[in-house]
Amino acid sequence: MTTTVPPAAPPALPVDPARWPDVARVPNAPLRAAVAARLLRRVASRRGLRIELPGGRTLQPAPPDAPVLRLHRPQAFLHRVGEGGLIGFGEAYQAGDWDSPDLVALLTELATAPETLVPSGTHWLRRLYVRRPPDEELSTAANARRNIHRHYDLSNDLFALFLDPTMTYSSALFPTGPGHGPVATREGLPAAQHRKIDRLLDLARVGPGVRLLEIGTGWGELALRAAARGARVVSLTLSEEQLALARRRIADAGQAHRAEVRLCDYRAAEGEYDAVVSVEMIEAVGRPFWPEYFHALDRVLAPGGRVALQAITMPHDRMLASSRTYTWILKYVFPGGLIPSLRAIEESTARHTRLRMTRADAYGPHYAETLRLWRERFTERSPQVAALGFDEVFRRMWELYLAHSEAGFRTGYLDVHQILLTRDEAPARTRRP
Repeated sequence: MTTTVPPAAPPALPVDPARWPDVARVPNAPLRAAVAARLLRRVASRRGLRIELPGGRTLQPAPPDAPVLRLHRPQAFLHRVGEGGLIGFGEAYQAGDWDSPDLVALLTELATAPETLVPSGTHWLRRLYVRRPPDEELSTAANARRNIHRHYDLSNDLFALFLDPTMTYSSALFPTGPGHGPVATREGLPAAQHRKIDRLLDLARVGPGVRLLEIGTGWGELALRAAARGARVVSLTLSEEQLALARRRIADAGQAHRAEVRLCDYRAAEGEYDAVVSVEMIEAVGRPFWPEYFHALDRVLAPGGRVALQAITMPHDRMLASSRTYTWILKYVFPGGLIPSLRAIEESTARHTRLRMTRADAYGPHYAETLRLWRERFTERSPQVAALGFDEVFRRMWELYLAHSEAGFRTGYLDVHQILLTRDEAPARTRRP
């Protein structure tokens, strides 16, 4: 006879209340916690989850291979979820109230048809805990730099720990295998990032002498490859950390005469360009400012020019449902943003510009694999992350963000598209937003 010894619950995390006030605070919401307990049982039953409680107990029977939600402090978990919904769910993970031996498997199950998690007759409960995004996080010209600073200015050294040597923080494009799925390895990630960049530059027809505007510099890899083609590049960023490193990388590569990086909001872009490229930047713009964003692209594009975008997308109905919801990702990871739908991009360009979507290619599974490689590397290098001064609450936050994003792409809740916009050059009525 064999017995299984349940893993001991980890000690409570030391949480700095000045840095993490809502993670340090466990709410007292007994009625809402009771509702959360009932919903947890329903979700576990409907999705076949294994809910493990302290002492080796389980909430209810589950298949042996079921995704596991391991509750270390069940009451704290239920009170957080009862008061804050999915924000509370994320904060409970940051605090160490729950864990999972396979976080992506658990989140993938929860991200599959998320609208069915709550009984249809109880959707009114959302108003008990769903808040609208705060006005101070809207990506206005005044707020955008602060929003960008909160994520991209954390530390160049932090991003270097989990990104590949190209320092590219967007979906790669891997070769495909016999089953037409991406073949992703750490060794192949730099080449896959170059494949993605080169395809975008090809879409925009970037070559010798082309005047290229890049909106969203990252750490400079796209500007470098465009300059190596002989293009004249102006790249805009709001991140001071990225600005410094991108300029240094461009200078070290001997391309400073062809590529210039400016600390500049897209709304203040000046000049005329044969091509505009923007990689996973529209997600930070925010829905109220999409017309202004696309108008800026149209305004600086020369006659006959082309715009190549890479954008994370979600289905239109889900985008509408989430557009007025303050989520855990918005609160802790990407303030002020919203992932668009293809339909929203098409409608916004048609209504406010002469730009038209002429091509959109999807690569969602490639992003899932990109995120897997980042997540594994980040987790393995947890001691180095700590050595940079990031506490365990931050490290758990980042692990959850990467795993949550990977699950979204694995289920199809999220996708990523490379999009070509060209201009209808015939005279047309346009409206400035």
